[in-house]
Formats: sequence, C-alpha cells, structure tokens
Amino acid sequence: MTDIIVKPAAGRIGAEIEGVDISRPLDADEIRSIQQALDEWKVVIFRNQKLDHATHVAFGRQFGELTFGHPHHEPPKGAPEIYTIQHRRFEKLLGGDATRKQRTYAYAGNNGWHSDLTPFVNPPAGAILRSEVLPDYGGDTQYTNLVAAYEGLSEPFKKFVEGLRAEHRYGANWSGMPQPSVAGFKKRAEENALVSHHPLVRVHPRTGEKALFVNPIYTDHIVGMSPIESRLVLGYLFDEIARPEYTVRFRWAPGTVIFWDNRATCHIPPRDLDHLDVERVLHRVTLVGEVPVGPDGRESEAIEGPRLGTEPPFATTFFDRRDREVQEQMS
Repeated sequence: MTDIIVKPAAGRIGAEIEGVDISRPLDADEIRSIQQALDEWKVVIFRNQKLDHATHVAFGRQFGELTFGHPHHEPPKGAPEIYTIQHRRFEKLLGGDATRKQRTYAYAGNNGWHSDLTPFVNPPAGAILRSEVLPDYGGDTQYTNLVAAYEGLSEPFKKFVEGLRAEHRYGANWSGMPQPSVAGFKKRAEENALVSHHPLVRVHPRTGEKALFVNPIYTDHIVGMSPIESRLVLGYLFDEIARPEYTVRFRWAPGTVIFWDNRATCHIPPRDLDHLDVERVLHRVTLVGEVPVGPDGRESEAIEGPRLGTEPPFATTFFDRRDREVQEQMS
C-alpha cells in the first residue's frame, strides 16, 4: 500500500501530493495514485524533492514517452528531454530587453494563458516542471481547469462550440492587434512553421471528460468564420478559461516540482518579475501526446510541420548554435 497523501489545493483544480520521494523509481501503486490524482485535479505539486536532470527524466518516463525538450530552444548538454526556462539566458540570446520583448510579442492582445505546444498536431499530454533558482518573492504559476471551463458554458453554447475547429500556430494573432518583432525568435518560428487544426472541445482520452481546447497564445482563428466572428467567440472563451473559480495559484519554493495535464489545463507564467533584477531558473520535460479528438470523433489535422516526438523536429540553425553557446557561458 502506498503512503501517498493527496491534499486538494483549490475547489476545481490542483492538489499537493505528500509521502513520496519522486527521485527514486516508483512502484505500481505510487504511479497509479499519482496518475489518479492528476486525472482528478489536473495539476499536482510535490514539495521538498531533490531532482537533477537524470532523475527528472526518469520520473517523467514512468508516465509516458518524453518529447525532445523544445522545438525552438537547445536543450542542456546531455539532457535532450530538458527545456530550461531561464530569463537571463533569453536576454543574452535575443538582446538585453528580450524577456520583456518576448512576453510582449507572445501576449500581445491576450491574457497569456496557454497549453504547451498546441501548434503540433499531437501536443504534449503532460508536463513536469522543477525549480532550481528562485527569486525571494514573486514568480508564482497559475493553472486553470479547461474541463470546468467547458462545463460552465450554457448548453446551447456547448453545442455550438463542439462543432467548431480552430487553427493553432506559432505567432498566432487572434486579436488582429499589431505584434512587436523579437529578433531570432520570430524568425525561427516563421522558418519552421507549425500549424494544426484542433477541435475547440476535445475529449480527454483517459477520463472521457470534455474540455475546451483553445488558448490565446497559440489559437489564431476559428476555421470557416469571418475575422470578426472568430474574434468575438475566441475572446469570450479566453475570458471564460481565465475565470478565477477555475484556477489555482502555486508558489514556488526550493525542491518544488509541478506536474500538469496539458490536455485539460492552461497555465500562465509570472508577470510580476520583469521590473526586478532577479533570476529564475526552472527545468521542464513534456510527455508525448496523442492527436486530439473532438466530440464528433474527428481527429485534429496537421496543416504544416512535423509531429512532436523524441527527436528534434527541425534542423539545427544559427539560433540553436547561439542558444548552445549562451547556455555554456552561463553554466
């Protein structure tokens, strides 16, 4: 019998898991308990863990196959499954004010909520993020429950959105507002296009629940609608997924690891650090996902670009080489 204790953290999403050391191999009961908590609460958090790249990867592999770290960023040396989130590295890579510029580019005209890598036809099933360097204050991460957001819609509106599909892409601009250019990042995304058509509502492959599957970072427009119709519908849905009653906010601390279901959640990175001279370093692995399926049984469709898998999706470019050089300088 497992000693795992699951403590809900908010009314509709999020739980803390105690009684398990995830740096060691888990037994079948422990894996089952964690997976059940993830299915129910959509995001779970572990405290006081001691992971390095190798044990982080090993923990993730107990829940599925891991993707290559990130389609547009070089992984740490010897750890191809890891994506390192480090603001000062982005500043060195893209220019002195890059962190703020990159966020401005990514969040132009929207609220910043997103599910990871939805321009792929098979976005990640889940993600596991661990802390390494944290500021003394600020930098919290929030998550929202896309199943609850769908269930909160009226019955007529549920039926309406269940029949729609949307285009997801890097560089999405659902609002039509001008977007600032970020040297390197935007060029990289344009040269290696990723575009998929996903249902606005997907059926979760494990639980059978219906969840909204849109986000303002990657969803560009609703297929078949006029621009104004698309903006009106998407704007309403983006407001719905950000409603406080569907969310949880987690404060990072040394040894914190957060595991979320990317099929049923969106998250928003911190927006309160850009004016502070602080460092924040986290590392993430993602689980290879399946192709989403809508309530009508139709699968998502790849329009442009490869599937997400264990190998780098694109050939090495100058951006990659520069990324590697910067990482080596900062290590």
